[in-house]
Amino acid sequence: MSSEKTIKDWQALAEKELKRPVETITWHTPEGIDVKPLYTADDLAGIDYLGSLPGFAPFVRGPRATMYAGRPWTIRQYAGFSTAEESNAFYRKALAAGQQGVSVAFDLATHRGYDSDHPRVVGDVGKAGVAIDSVEDMKILFDGIPLENISVSMTMNGAVIPILANFIVTGEEQGVSRDKLSGTIQNDILKEFMVRNTYIYPPEPSMRIIADIIEYTAKEMPKFNSISISGYHMQEAGATLVQELAFTLADGREYVRAALAKGLDVDAFAGRLSFFFAIGMNFFMEAAKLRAARLLWTRIMQEFEPKKASSLMLRTHCQTSGVSLQEQDPYNNVIRTAYEALSAALGGTQSLHTNALDEAIALPTEFSARIARNTQLILQNETGVTKVVDPLAGSYYVESLTNELAEKAWALIEEVESLGGMTKAVDDGLPKRLIEEAATRRQAAVDKGDEVIVGVNKFRLENEEPIDILDIDNTAVRASQIKRIEQTRRQRDPKAVETALARITEFARSGEGNLLEAAVDAARARATVGEISDAMRVVYGDHAATPKVVHDIYGKAYEGDPEMQMLSGRLDEYAKKAGKPRIMVAKLGQDGHDRGAKVIASAFGDIGFDVVAGPLFQTPEEAADLAVAEKVQVVGMSSLAAGHKTLAPQLVEALKARGAKDVIVVVGGVIPRQDYDYLMQHGVSAVFGPGTNVLEAARTVLDLIEGRLRNA
Repeated sequence: MSSEKTIKDWQALAEKELKRPVETITWHTPEGIDVKPLYTADDLAGIDYLGSLPGFAPFVRGPRATMYAGRPWTIRQYAGFSTAEESNAFYRKALAAGQQGVSVAFDLATHRGYDSDHPRVVGDVGKAGVAIDSVEDMKILFDGIPLENISVSMTMNGAVIPILANFIVTGEEQGVSRDKLSGTIQNDILKEFMVRNTYIYPPEPSMRIIADIIEYTAKEMPKFNSISISGYHMQEAGATLVQELAFTLADGREYVRAALAKGLDVDAFAGRLSFFFAIGMNFFMEAAKLRAARLLWTRIMQEFEPKKASSLMLRTHCQTSGVSLQEQDPYNNVIRTAYEALSAALGGTQSLHTNALDEAIALPTEFSARIARNTQLILQNETGVTKVVDPLAGSYYVESLTNELAEKAWALIEEVESLGGMTKAVDDGLPKRLIEEAATRRQAAVDKGDEVIVGVNKFRLENEEPIDILDIDNTAVRASQIKRIEQTRRQRDPKAVETALARITEFARSGEGNLLEAAVDAARARATVGEISDAMRVVYGDHAATPKVVHDIYGKAYEGDPEMQMLSGRLDEYAKKAGKPRIMVAKLGQDGHDRGAKVIASAFGDIGFDVVAGPLFQTPEEAADLAVAEKVQVVGMSSLAAGHKTLAPQLVEALKARGAKDVIVVVGGVIPRQDYDYLMQHGVSAVFGPGTNVLEAARTVLDLIEGRLRNA
């Protein structure tokens, strides 16, 4: 331990250098952790896991004894490109270049259980992932990829039953029985209700679906992970690291309870549970988070008294942060991703996806995807980080962070328990509210410059040239998908499909049987993803969330700020002349990523606008109807999934058709600069790309409203 005199001597020397108290350089993190400028052995007093070893409970130092010294983490790049053919070509090329597993990104139509010919998904097919409508698509997706040897991860939650069923049948028809299939299905619906919103059914039947999948895979697919319990999307939606840690592990506990309620033995499935965490730019805290996650999961699983040590282990996939990537000066994103990847490795992840530099703008190109993959190859082969197990062990700072993160996360987990568990907490809206408050608070910090983002709010590059991006022809993709669906329907046995779908509906209605088992039969008969989803929809219905907006977070951060006061004054003057300006924040298509929309709605409300928060998954026509009914002057369309070139022009036309051509349409989100002119030519009045300061956006919107009033 450090002597008291030594610490006092250091403090005196530090304050002489600083010319102010040393406490003034303490870092107050969003997690509520005060990071001191100096850590010593004194900070490790009372931490009881310090003598533990990798491979042994509580697994802080890693779930395997030798970790990367024995075998490096799996390089598992997440990707999906419009059609099954294009995605297959990408996967095969990536595997040949050193990738060690396939990770599939599906388009939003597939996520939400709609076939590509459904009228609600016109702008979503093939955007932000691959379109899968039936086994015929899935067979093309994995053509030439030996499923007995290649591990496949699939990020799917809403339409998890038909997608996993299609995968199983694809394996069969490739000659690989289901007991030989390896990989992971995400199957984590609770976090969808919190942040990502690619759900279909309400929470209770969704939990039944999860339990059925855990049951089926435990019995039939011993090499397959039945669930990937995800914190990634929580952090992407704005959660602090404590919130990500606590809510993810609380979700895991809930899923274990659901499986036990099916009568399963804990050791029959616990070893195949896996996790998925985001890795952001708080380098040491992210590494400490993974260590704390393993510690806490062991504590949680001990409640269920498993016999196998593997049932206590937390194994995780990680992905570098998408929200840390910036449109401005995008080559900086290569550096951000490399640091995040190193943090994940030092934290002990089992597999890793590294984001491409252009993902703040569009889908990655082959060029950017190669840099992202090579980031991991260089980390594994050139840096020496794989030579030693848990190289951060014993660090005063990291061990102290690990302990403090664990304590704060455990307190939040206990709060969830006091509400009756995670399903009840999600129903009550606690996690969603806390995450949205954190997201709004961070946006205010970035806008004010309290949190520096290089190239965005500091060290900004003037007159930068846009980079080349991948543009997906949504219309062509949808046309090709519809053609294949029609061919599949012509060639199948209608009676066999009808019988198989009726069995799914009966299992859903009665609560008996296993839904995945029934869906495998339906997929074999060539029922489509949409038809299998609808066979459950007729019983369960669709979940519809009520949009809620947090208040007094953004505004509080700007108390006394002269820019905010000036803007509020302008709004007051306008209100005296024409009433409070009214804006509707809209999410169109199947894009459920609503962090940006919620932050804008919250911030604009605090600034002084009257805000209408539109529901998720609207068609342009439905959004126009709501805008007219609410008598708004502006519709702000938020887009994060590349549907803007289809949906924004349709919204403009829908407003005109309803006699509301004076309603101003603005678009914000992940919009490439190359698309700005196209949108403006199709009736959009302003475009706000990634990194836009909210106050600047509010000033622009007010300018447009005032200009419209002057010209009226």
